[in-house]
Amino acid sequence: MTTTRFAPSPTGHIHVGNLRTALMNWLIARKAGGTFILRLDDTDRERSKQEYADGIQRDLEWLGLTWDRIERQSDRLDRYAEAADQLRASGRLYEVFETPTELDLKRKKQLNMGRPPVYDRAGLALPDEQKAALRAEGREGYWRFQLDQQRIEWPDGIIGDVSIDAASVSDPVLIRADGQVLYTFASSVDDVDMGVTDIVRGADHVTNTATQIQIIQALGGTPPRFAHHSLLTGPQGEELSKRLGTLSLRDLREQGVAPEALLSLMARLGSNQPVELRMSLDALADGFDLSQFGASPTKFDAEDLWPLTRERNQHLPFEAVRDRITALGVPDNIAERFWSVARQNITRLDDLGPWWALMRDGAAPVVAPEDEDFVREALALLPPRPWTDATWDEWTAAVKETTGRKGKGLFMPLRKALTGMDHGPEMGALMPLLQQVARAG
Repeated sequence: MTTTRFAPSPTGHIHVGNLRTALMNWLIARKAGGTFILRLDDTDRERSKQEYADGIQRDLEWLGLTWDRIERQSDRLDRYAEAADQLRASGRLYEVFETPTELDLKRKKQLNMGRPPVYDRAGLALPDEQKAALRAEGREGYWRFQLDQQRIEWPDGIIGDVSIDAASVSDPVLIRADGQVLYTFASSVDDVDMGVTDIVRGADHVTNTATQIQIIQALGGTPPRFAHHSLLTGPQGEELSKRLGTLSLRDLREQGVAPEALLSLMARLGSNQPVELRMSLDALADGFDLSQFGASPTKFDAEDLWPLTRERNQHLPFEAVRDRITALGVPDNIAERFWSVARQNITRLDDLGPWWALMRDGAAPVVAPEDEDFVREALALLPPRPWTDATWDEWTAAVKETTGRKGKGLFMPLRKALTGMDHGPEMGALMPLLQQVARAG
């Protein structure tokens, strides 16, 4: 059974970078008929907030990325303590006492000597009496995992075969002095216990993956299949991390981005497939294949979401927008016609409001000085209500015959006089919906 997971920290709002990870894992599970786990990495008691946990679930539900079960790492602290005892008993977890300042001095010395800044494992040599003396001085011990110093290799689903020399990596800290279990450890325990078979995450986790493979093996588990997707940059190749606060899913939703637009872009971005609007997650899953993604940094431009949002919104059936149109105050007897006329002139669904305001209240005429006499004469020829689909053609034909104007010089001044704009729906379809028309002065 294929089992994937998305493990965000509830310390803020999730953004497009997080979504890429969540979506890839979700699509793998959906395509295989497997299980997708939402796992909240909330062991950081100070920074984790329930409001963020709720927000993560809201964002995923908005996109339709439902989970088969939800787990909270804060509910599993006893299990992590048990796993830590297992690693201590096997000699893989050892206590260290260096302060951040001491570690920094060690790193600088190693670099000055031309050596890689890898932890020197001094903690392994500490006798028990020296540890006791350090505690008596007020030192707080924390715990590192002893890596087997051999090459760690795996066939990565995106970047290809990976081989990392464990001797070039510091033994990772798994448990802080205050007892907080860190991500590298808790995640490994969870992946073993929950039977996770496939993990997709960002390329910045490659070193984590190397160490976690050994931790999982030390716990008696089988490492899952790993794939590391490229990191996102801005449209000019600039770092995106500084802008991610403005690219949270919550903010994109509030701006009017359509969920199908966001999913369609993120499911293909960085692959060799074109980005095309897909109206269902099943349609996205059918064409999803990790092998089609590259390892190079991937450019993300939020502006690319708007053409997709426009395409999605313009193809919605009336039933999908009926409640929104009713809420605008559009009478039921013209609601469906209003949608058919306005839909081709919107990007966001919120754009419907201004179109209804125009039809309901009319607009201030926009009349160029050289067109004032012409518009006045044309409006005098405007037939009385009710207007029909034929009114525009009949009226402009009469105006043409009377004034001799034709083409753009005929139609554009009349459109601007009735709507105050030089663009919009076909006037023949729009005129029956105009409740008010302001008269030129």
